[in-house]
Amino acid sequence: MIVEEIMKAEVTTLSKDDSIADAIKLMGAKKIRHLPIIDEGKRLVGLVTDRDIRDATPSIFETEDFKNGLQNPLKMLMKTEIITGHPLDFVEEVSAILYEHRIGCLPILKDEKLVGIVTETDLLRTLVELTGAHQPGSQVEVKVPNRAGMLCEVATVISNRKANIQSVLVYPDKSDENYKILVLRVQTMNPLNLIDDLMNAGHQVLWPNHPGKSS
Repeated sequence: MIVEEIMKAEVTTLSKDDSIADAIKLMGAKKIRHLPIIDEGKRLVGLVTDRDIRDATPSIFETEDFKNGLQNPLKMLMKTEIITGHPLDFVEEVSAILYEHRIGCLPILKDEKLVGIVTETDLLRTLVELTGAHQPGSQVEVKVPNRAGMLCEVATVISNRKANIQSVLVYPDKSDENYKILVLRVQTMNPLNLIDDLMNAGHQVLWPNHPGKSS
């Protein structure tokens, strides 16, 4: 999946000469936490977050300073060294960037112009959709040897049971590099017969645990 499929294309923006008060009002109205700052040519020149505003705004108990501070232009507090992405970047690459740099959003540029934005919320929503966690079904975790063909073997057992696989995640077994864990979202509310089939085929089911049996 590429960024273009999940990014917000209608981006709320301001200019560097707009005031902090403008940003507070706009972010409150739009319920957003990240505000790209662009020039007349839609080129990205800065980024303001709700945290930037909190850090730069005087205490409300200092009434006059507070009022004056809100009239300062955004260019006084916006970040100008910004990590950006491209619409054709892969979603997993963008997720890694946000994780590694501990940032909450990634402005998306094409031909040096702002065309979208991806936030942590967008990535979480995408994860839910990809895993099928918002759909009725059951999660099954199977520990398999780390060798070619294991996913096919497990999928064949599920197919023989006429169960539909909604999503598959694969991650290494942290305790043994010779194994990996398959996490499958299966379109059935009662996976007990499927678990029996998997275990009878010699697979180690980690979840759910079948009552009265060990995996």
